[in-house]
Amino acid sequence: MHISEGILSAPVLISGGIITGAGTIIGLKKINYAEIMPTALLSSAFFVASLIHVPLGPGSVHLVLNGLLGIILGWAAFPAILIGLFLQAVFFQFGGLIVLGVNTVTMAVPALCCFYLTRPWIIHAKTRPLAAFTAGGMAVFLSALLMASALAVSDSGFISTAKIVLAANIPIMIIEGFITMFIVSFLAKVQPDILNLK
Repeated sequence: MHISEGILSAPVLISGGIITGAGTIIGLKKINYAEIMPTALLSSAFFVASLIHVPLGPGSVHLVLNGLLGIILGWAAFPAILIGLFLQAVFFQFGGLIVLGVNTVTMAVPALCCFYLTRPWIIHAKTRPLAAFTAGGMAVFLSALLMASALAVSDSGFISTAKIVLAANIPIMIIEGFITMFIVSFLAKVQPDILNLK
């Protein structure tokens, strides 16, 4: 879901940068010492998962795991995703530094939405699998929607591409839902502290 450089309009790039800056500041303030290791691990998982991508027009389709990051990290998903995207841009030229703010917003805002919308149901064992599946799928859907919106707002010529991006991410939504469900169920059994299930 990386948007390439040279495509988005200046207002979209500036807005993305401002939102990413604010979200990262809030996220860094909310991370305490005990959460540094899980944040680093999940940032690494995000980095690796989204390395395997399929180019699609001015963007790409790949696993994101932002729903999982949102469930576990909350606001800390902003700096975790920003670091992963920054390293991908520097080392592999995925996305780019100029669009770093917008790419972070398209992945971190859905993660944060998943935290607030599904977190109350993650805590309960009966609703945990469905809530985790919903978080995984919803995060990808919202990311695709934000990416499509950024493209459409930048240039009306990208509207057809935006529709393709949304359609291409439907299988990813389902896959991410199952992956998130299995990971959350596994963590609930072996390491419930990571999910704050106390």
